[in-house]
Amino acid sequence: QVQLQESGPGLVKPSQTLSLTCTVSGGYITTSYYYWSWIRQPPGKGLEWMGAIFYSGSTYYSPSLKSRTSISRDTSKNQFTLQLSSVTPEDTAVYYCAREGMRYYSDYGGMYYYGMDYWGQGTQVTVSS
Repeated sequence: QVQLQESGPGLVKPSQTLSLTCTVSGGYITTSYYYWSWIRQPPGKGLEWMGAIFYSGSTYYSPSLKSRTSISRDTSKNQFTLQLSSVTPEDTAVYYCAREGMRYYSDYGGMYYYGMDYWGQGTQVTVSS
Protein backbone atom coordinates (compact mmCIF):
# COMPACT_ATOMS: atom_id res chain seq x y z
CA GLN A 1 0.00 0.00 0.00
CA VAL A 2 0.96 3.62 -0.40
CA GLN A 3 2.74 5.11 2.60
CA LEU A 4 3.79 8.71 3.16
CA GLN A 5 6.21 10.05 5.72
CA GLU A 6 6.87 13.70 6.54
CA SER A 7 10.28 14.84 7.68
CA GLY A 8 12.03 18.10 8.48
CA PRO A 9 12.88 20.44 11.34
CA GLY A 10 10.27 20.78 14.05
CA LEU A 11 11.30 24.32 15.00
CA VAL A 12 11.63 27.29 12.64
CA LYS A 13 12.43 30.88 13.53
CA PRO A 14 10.12 33.71 12.44
CA SER A 15 10.91 35.16 8.99
CA GLN A 16 12.75 32.00 7.97
CA THR A 17 11.61 29.33 5.52
CA LEU A 18 9.85 26.18 6.63
CA SER A 19 10.95 23.18 4.59
CA LEU A 20 9.43 19.70 4.80
CA THR A 21 9.89 16.58 2.72
CA CYS A 22 7.36 13.83 2.08
CA THR A 23 8.80 10.45 1.20
CA VAL A 24 6.44 8.13 -0.67
CA SER A 25 6.66 4.34 -0.75
CA GLY A 26 4.38 1.71 -2.27
CA GLY A 27 3.59 3.99 -5.19
CA TYR A 28 5.14 6.57 -7.46
CA ILE A 29 4.56 10.31 -7.44
CA THR A 30 4.61 10.18 -11.24
CA THR A 31 1.61 7.86 -11.45
CA SER A 32 -1.33 9.39 -13.30
CA TYR A 33 -3.62 11.04 -12.29
CA TYR A 34 -2.82 11.80 -8.65
CA TYR A 35 -1.96 14.98 -6.83
CA TRP A 36 0.47 15.00 -3.94
CA SER A 37 -0.73 17.48 -1.38
CA TRP A 38 0.25 19.36 1.74
CA ILE A 39 -2.32 20.05 4.44
CA ARG A 40 -1.83 21.65 7.84
CA GLN A 41 -3.78 21.93 11.06
CA PRO A 42 -3.00 24.75 13.50
CA PRO A 43 -3.70 23.99 17.17
CA GLY A 44 -7.42 24.14 17.90
CA LYS A 45 -8.30 24.76 14.25
CA GLY A 46 -9.40 22.76 11.25
CA LEU A 47 -7.48 21.34 8.33
CA GLU A 48 -6.16 23.76 5.73
CA TRP A 49 -5.22 22.61 2.25
CA MET A 50 -2.01 24.34 1.24
CA GLY A 51 -1.26 23.09 -2.22
CA ALA A 52 -0.34 20.13 -4.37
CA ILE A 53 1.87 18.93 -7.16
CA PHE A 54 0.29 16.91 -9.95
CA TYR A 55 1.86 13.76 -11.33
CA SER A 56 2.97 15.83 -14.34
CA GLY A 57 4.81 18.32 -12.14
CA SER A 58 2.23 21.11 -12.33
CA THR A 59 1.65 22.89 -9.03
CA TYR A 60 -1.44 24.38 -7.41
CA TYR A 61 -1.67 26.52 -4.29
CA SER A 62 -4.21 27.90 -1.88
CA PRO A 63 -4.76 31.57 -2.80
CA SER A 64 -4.08 32.65 0.77
CA LEU A 65 -0.67 30.98 0.77
CA LYS A 66 0.38 31.14 -2.87
CA SER A 67 2.79 34.04 -2.43
CA ARG A 68 4.75 32.17 0.24
CA THR A 69 4.43 28.54 -0.84
CA SER A 70 6.49 26.41 -3.18
CA ILE A 71 6.03 22.70 -3.79
CA SER A 72 8.62 20.74 -5.72
CA ARG A 73 9.59 17.13 -6.24
CA ASP A 74 12.50 14.78 -6.73
CA THR A 75 11.27 11.89 -8.82
CA SER A 76 14.51 9.95 -8.40
CA LYS A 77 13.86 9.83 -4.65
CA ASN A 78 10.07 9.60 -4.95
CA GLN A 79 9.79 12.66 -2.72
CA PHE A 80 8.02 15.98 -2.79
CA THR A 81 8.85 19.04 -0.75
CA LEU A 82 7.03 21.96 0.85
CA GLN A 83 8.68 25.34 1.34
CA LEU A 84 6.83 28.08 3.19
CA SER A 85 8.70 31.35 3.40
CA SER A 86 8.49 34.28 5.82
CA VAL A 87 6.89 32.21 8.54
CA THR A 88 5.20 33.65 11.61
CA PRO A 89 3.91 32.00 14.80
CA GLU A 90 0.54 31.63 13.02
CA ASP A 91 2.20 29.04 10.80
CA THR A 92 2.65 26.74 13.80
CA ALA A 93 0.73 23.57 12.96
CA VAL A 94 0.83 19.86 12.33
CA TYR A 95 1.77 19.44 8.69
CA TYR A 96 0.55 16.48 6.66
CA CYS A 97 1.32 15.18 3.22
CA ALA A 98 -1.29 13.15 1.38
CA ARG A 99 -2.25 11.63 -1.95
CA GLU A 100 -5.20 13.39 -3.56
CA GLY A 101 -7.39 12.52 -6.50
CA MET A 102 -10.72 13.29 -8.09
CA ARG A 103 -13.38 11.23 -6.36
CA TYR A 104 -16.46 12.13 -8.38
CA TYR A 105 -17.74 14.42 -11.12
CA SER A 106 -21.30 15.69 -11.13
CA ASP A 107 -22.81 16.33 -14.55
CA TYR A 108 -25.76 18.00 -12.87
CA GLY A 109 -23.72 20.62 -11.05
CA GLY A 110 -20.60 20.59 -13.20
CA MET A 111 -18.66 19.98 -10.01
CA TYR A 112 -15.51 17.99 -9.34
CA TYR A 113 -15.00 16.43 -5.93
CA TYR A 114 -11.55 15.71 -4.59
CA GLY A 115 -10.30 13.82 -1.58
CA MET A 116 -7.25 12.24 0.02
CA ASP A 117 -6.98 8.49 0.31
CA TYR A 118 -3.54 8.15 1.89
CA TRP A 119 -2.05 10.40 4.57
CA GLY A 120 1.20 10.69 6.41
CA GLN A 121 1.15 10.70 10.20
CA GLY A 122 1.86 14.42 10.31
CA THR A 123 4.73 16.34 11.80
CA GLN A 124 4.60 19.18 14.31
CA VAL A 125 6.26 22.41 13.23
CA THR A 126 6.58 25.25 15.70
CA VAL A 127 7.51 28.78 14.66
CA SER A 128 9.22 30.49 17.56
CA SER A 129 12.25 32.60 18.31
